[in-house]
Amino acid sequence: MGSKVSHPKILHLSKPGSSGDAFVSSLSGQAEVVVVDSFDAAVAALRDGSYDMVVSDSSDFLALERATVNQQATLILETIGQGVCIVELSGRPVWVNPPMRGYPDDLMAQVCDVCVRTFGKPTEQEKEEPAHGRARRFSLTAGDEQYFEVTITPVVNNSGAVMQVAAVVWDVTHSRRLQKKVDAIDLAGRQLVRLDVETTAGMDAEERIQLLEQKMLRYMHDLLEYDNFAVLLLDKKMNRLEMVLQHGMTEGSRHFDIFASPENNGISGYVASTGRSYICHDTSKDSRYLPGLESARSSLTVPLRLHDKIIGVFNIESERLAAFNEDDRQYAEILARSVAIALNFLDLLITERYKSTGRLADDVSGEIAGPLNDIITEASTLKEEYIGHDDLRHRLNAICDSVAEIKQVIKDVATPRGGLLGRRDVPAERDPVLDGRRVLVADDEEIIRETVGGVLRKAGCEVEAAADGGQAIMMLQQRPYDLLVADIKMPVKNGYEVFAAARDAYPDISVILMTGFGYDPNHSIVRASKEGLNAVLFKPFKVDQLLSEVRAALQAKS
Repeated sequence: MGSKVSHPKILHLSKPGSSGDAFVSSLSGQAEVVVVDSFDAAVAALRDGSYDMVVSDSSDFLALERATVNQQATLILETIGQGVCIVELSGRPVWVNPPMRGYPDDLMAQVCDVCVRTFGKPTEQEKEEPAHGRARRFSLTAGDEQYFEVTITPVVNNSGAVMQVAAVVWDVTHSRRLQKKVDAIDLAGRQLVRLDVETTAGMDAEERIQLLEQKMLRYMHDLLEYDNFAVLLLDKKMNRLEMVLQHGMTEGSRHFDIFASPENNGISGYVASTGRSYICHDTSKDSRYLPGLESARSSLTVPLRLHDKIIGVFNIESERLAAFNEDDRQYAEILARSVAIALNFLDLLITERYKSTGRLADDVSGEIAGPLNDIITEASTLKEEYIGHDDLRHRLNAICDSVAEIKQVIKDVATPRGGLLGRRDVPAERDPVLDGRRVLVADDEEIIRETVGGVLRKAGCEVEAAADGGQAIMMLQQRPYDLLVADIKMPVKNGYEVFAAARDAYPDISVILMTGFGYDPNHSIVRASKEGLNAVLFKPFKVDQLLSEVRAALQAKS
């Protein structure tokens, strides 16, 4: 079957005695002809349809062409997305397109006022050098905090006088609100990282993290309008993500073993390994999603970047379906940069305290080395001068011995490896609360294991020791203990992992964690404190403090 032949479409403006009638009649059967008998009808037909040819008398053609062009121009102005209006110099709008009529009522009055103020009465300078060719741009606010950009251009006659003003109006509410929110988040981020030394000087690691968590919760609620979030940091050695901050998440979400891998490690593992943000519009249909919030329906996860390195992920969850869009992703990425800086700054503060305390022995010894050495030199010289004066030489020897002891004491007190102060004076007296209690002491420093174990044995405890976290977990699986005393930074398994294993095996076991001057790289203290940790001991601690915390932990268990 042959295809249907398409005939050209012709509009014929036919008036009585029209010269085009014979021409149109000759096309009968070869074209689709639409005949109208008036100029207005021809204009209406051109507006409503499309034609390949227009046939009319030459006297009507020029007017018809102009009317068609005007009709098309009006159609364009009425259908474009921007508001357009023509304003007289008196301030009266003479033409307004539909988008402009859809804007808030008070905007039209503001546009007219701007047109009149700008072009209604020319200044003395403009009378000498006319500025009628220059467009002007303004920013206006109308309605319910809606923002608009307005460009006004004068319409002039042949002599250069301004007759009317044309205004084009853009609704920039979305972009302006986006920028305001970005600015607010940027300001919040700068405040977030203001955890200076003066603010945090009296805080331990746990209190510093809690301060950061409180700030994050406030900014999340006020700026992003979300209350449920989690921050997971990447342990580079294990390539594993560990939750260090959270609000609103389930307890079970803490126990996922999530590694930085794009497959089989949830959304967080994917983001940590690829560095790409991830919007989950429906948790029930996304195979990567691992439960976090109890009733989460959607989530947004962005990487934590520090100097172009991924140090963790920032996860936000919502009870609504498809609660996050590209704007939210941008907001979260901006805030995540500040979170990464703040977490790094906290670690630097803690590390600096740890390292600076470690340098204290060398610094103090260096400062007093000269005077102490001078004393020893002077005493040695006197001994040589007073040969035969045994009593005096005995006293000089005592002075040299005292100086050497002073140097050693300063070194012992200043070094961060010291765990217990005053342990030499502990009497061998059994404590009724501690007597017969089974205690596991886990620390990779032998001196700590020996001294803590020695103090507790004198008080009546049955003490066993583990040299690393892995050994501690193995011992916990073999027999029950009343109390676990563990360092937070150990090989194989850290303090939190040992804590979690102990509580899994014996829910009622008391646990005390130890740390060197608040240094907590894996944030074990923060995590364990939220799960029932009994106490934290910051090295060096006194014997009385150790016994007091152990006694309180065991009494709480009873």
